Amino acid sequence: MALITYIEPSGQSVSVEVADGWSLMQGATAGGVDGILGECGGSCACATCHCYVDPTRMAELPPPGESELAMLEAVAAERRPNSRLACQLKASAALAGLVLRLPDVQE
Repeated sequence: MALITYIEPSGQSVSVEVADGWSLMQGATAGGVDGILGECGGSCACATCHCYVDPTRMAELPPPGESELAMLEAVAAERRPNSRLACQLKASAALAGLVLRLPDVQE
């Protein structure tokens, strides 16, 4: 399990315990976090789980694959160097304390 903190578009902080192996998108939707839609269910086909990863922790994540990079080209909010799709990030104890900021728009 990893305690992940999501900063909703409103600025409200919501911390969710995400089971190992679950995507951070699954953790957000199961935890009732506002700002992640996950319309494709986590198949990396919609970009509605766009998030901004704490820049100081980016090096701890695996690099995005080709399909994620392609979907990041279609995000509704500004794409930044720390943009990722939460459906492609898997929870593990190593990610405990990670903070994700959610953009104002997802579609």
